[in-house]
Amino acid sequence: MTGDHYFTAEPSTPGQAREVQFSVAGRDYALASAGGVFSATRLDPGTAVLLRKAPLPTPAAVGPLLDLGSGFGPIACVLASVAPQATVWAVDVNERARELTAGNAQRLGVADRLRVATPEEVPADLHFAEIWSNPPIRIGKEDLHQLLGRWLPRLAPDGVAWLVVARHLGGDSLQRWLVEQGWRVERHASQKGFRVLRVTR
Repeated sequence: MTGDHYFTAEPSTPGQAREVQFSVAGRDYALASAGGVFSATRLDPGTAVLLRKAPLPTPAAVGPLLDLGSGFGPIACVLASVAPQATVWAVDVNERARELTAGNAQRLGVADRLRVATPEEVPADLHFAEIWSNPPIRIGKEDLHQLLGRWLPRLAPDGVAWLVVARHLGGDSLQRWLVEQGWRVERHASQKGFRVLRVTR
């Protein structure tokens, strides 16, 4: 066992190459993954619910769009594929996850519009039309609140954030906390024990 988590900046877990296949909105994806990143062997069930239940951007969307905690890039790659005019930012602290996301963007032919970055590399004045996230609940409540408190204010005035959280991992309490912070939060959908939250100003 190692001390690695998917939110480790430089995982030491062997990066055994894998391929994760899934379908979203009638399109098939085959993305490279590896050990040491979030849900390395399959599309995470929460991510699958988010991509199935939240309304994907239209082809006319111009963004910018944010995938917060991108992992190997399934959300970012889907967003870039369905919104060919939009710039998509894929942000993750995990170096291996960023490398995989960049490679998957190349494979899909969307690398010119998919910006892979550490949190610090995102321009401070950039605001997002949409934020998508399967947030890293396991970093702990305090760190999670700090994370969302840092990024949700980056929403454009009419922007929307789509979050997916497992009910048993605190989905309902997170919704209450967001409301207490002054956000408008709607439980957009529930499926397989996951809450899809729509967050606006």
